[in-house]
Amino acid sequence: MPARRTAPKETFHVDWPLFGELSRALALKVSKSFDPDLVVGIATAGVVPGAVVAAMLDRPFHSMIVSRRYSAKTVRETPAVLSAAPADVIGKRALIVDETCDGGDTMRLAIAALVNAGAKEVRTAVSFRTGTYEPDFAALETEARIVLPWDREQIVNGVLVPNPKYDGML
Repeated sequence: MPARRTAPKETFHVDWPLFGELSRALALKVSKSFDPDLVVGIATAGVVPGAVVAAMLDRPFHSMIVSRRYSAKTVRETPAVLSAAPADVIGKRALIVDETCDGGDTMRLAIAALVNAGAKEVRTAVSFRTGTYEPDFAALETEARIVLPWDREQIVNGVLVPNPKYDGML
């Protein structure tokens, strides 16, 4: 019996104005039921919405690296914590922000890192919930593949070119 094929995911292109509105909506959702002492953005793509949410909540912002990528060309099967949790998380309420959340591997590692570092309470927020993991806060839920405005192009030899990882999607 041949392997069953799944339909390719739809692609959702996010522009800067939409990104801004989603970040605003995410900050508003958080503010209604959680008052974090600090915000931690997951590097790299979670740093952008994390910094916006932190600014809107008027809270300190930190970043930490939890990634599948540990060099420009090497990708892990599962993510790993590649930087320490912020030292001033001890005894504090922390909000972890990432751009997307699918299966939750990255989020679980980030939560564990902050709890192990002494955080009193940890909640999670994402711009896009794209899978089965349920963060505490999500600006938008979709099954589509997300193309973020800062990820659409790269600079090569001083020229903006389409990001090759999105070949055929842009």
